[in-house]
Amino acid sequence: MSLDPPAYILSLQNNIRARPISWEGAVRAKTITDSDLKKIKAIDKVRKEQRKQTIEGELDTYTALLLGNGETKSIFESAAKRTDILQYMLVLTGDLIEDIPALTDSLINHAHPYKPLLPLLKQSNNAEDPIPLLTSAVLSSLLSRGLVAQPKSTPEIDEALPKLYSYIAALSNTSDSNLQDIAVQEYSALLRTSKSRQQFWQQRKETLGPLIDVLRNATGGKDSESTLYNGGSAASSIRGTSDSIKIGGGVGLQLLYHVLMVIWQLSFEGRLVGKGLDEEHDIIPLYAQLLRVSPKEKTTRLLLGTLYNLLSYNKSTLMPAALPAKLPTVLTNLKTRHLNDEDLLEDLEKLTSMMDEYTSSQTTLDEYAAEVHSGHLRWSPPHKNKDFWHENARAIVETQNGELCKKLAEILSKEWANDKQVLAIGCNDVAFLVKECPEKRQQLEKFGLKARVMALMQDENESVRWESLRAVGEWLRYTFDN
Repeated sequence: MSLDPPAYILSLQNNIRARPISWEGAVRAKTITDSDLKKIKAIDKVRKEQRKQTIEGELDTYTALLLGNGETKSIFESAAKRTDILQYMLVLTGDLIEDIPALTDSLINHAHPYKPLLPLLKQSNNAEDPIPLLTSAVLSSLLSRGLVAQPKSTPEIDEALPKLYSYIAALSNTSDSNLQDIAVQEYSALLRTSKSRQQFWQQRKETLGPLIDVLRNATGGKDSESTLYNGGSAASSIRGTSDSIKIGGGVGLQLLYHVLMVIWQLSFEGRLVGKGLDEEHDIIPLYAQLLRVSPKEKTTRLLLGTLYNLLSYNKSTLMPAALPAKLPTVLTNLKTRHLNDEDLLEDLEKLTSMMDEYTSSQTTLDEYAAEVHSGHLRWSPPHKNKDFWHENARAIVETQNGELCKKLAEILSKEWANDKQVLAIGCNDVAFLVKECPEKRQQLEKFGLKARVMALMQDENESVRWESLRAVGEWLRYTFDN
């Protein structure tokens, strides 16, 4: 799936190409050498074929012009104080990388292919400054090719990739949709290898967070208890046609598609990223809701492909989230639509089969146990079902020396600063266990459950305080009864 270049960058590049530059003045000022000027003139404003022929005949010469060769400086270093020359040469370099594969190969095989460009990323703190923007475009293009050509780690890539990711992350964290779109397209160019995806994940606090925020905005917000999230009509949030469509939160279709593309590419590292995406971002409920509001087949295709990749590698961890998120129902509803994309239909069928196989093998207790073992609680059906607790509480306490209770205590021992409902749900479960198995209170206390629910009575979150109070109340009730 190739992406068209961002319109914002194209407009900037065309504007720079049209500007006159006093090359001779730069030579007189000794900013560049006369030899540099002759090389530039030979390929400046000439037909593509002529430019290609000239450069292919002197690959070492033009590689040295752009990156230096130990004896001479890179043009980006020698012209560091001439903004107009830097901008022009960045645009020209981008064109050369796209048009002349032989030069690109020569550049990525240079001893230091990224070193002259990296300082330009810090030329300005202004997100709209042309030089860092153009530099990131050149670096992402060059690095993406370098990653494919050199899949094994190299010191140059190890230095350049994290720095470029950090710059792109800052772009994605702005409120300007043009800059956000540039960021996600540059991410997409880079995420073509396992190494680059692993590095992206390693830096996920800065790289991934802003992208998830875009997706949450597209659903209308983070609240999983909202009417929209639970299957209410989303049609009113979709307006316009084609790329002018705005989803919830004013997210444009183009930006949504490009963000989904990045997460889809990341999902090919499903074994590495699945658990973290679940614990940190509740990825399955989020994607189930995005499927509900997806306005185009191309976005639906990416959503289904990502879900299939993640669930394939993380069935035990992620499947427990699929049922409370009503993913089987969402998939069934998708089948009633008139869909034509073959890849989409294939992933839809595979996901449906996977869900059918999972649900048919689950009893209610199995479902609950799988959720507890996943380490992340949600308000799935068993938690509030009195019949479930009446039938299964004793088994939960006694089976395998209380393994599920120990796991519940482990979950409650964490702070869950970004997802307090996990603590509320855990306290709810403890309340039911005490109510149904009062004679097991001492055993539950040994697991550390009593001390933790008592501590949570002071939590800042109202629902956590309420559920912990209810759990402690059950303990006290049986104490007073005795």
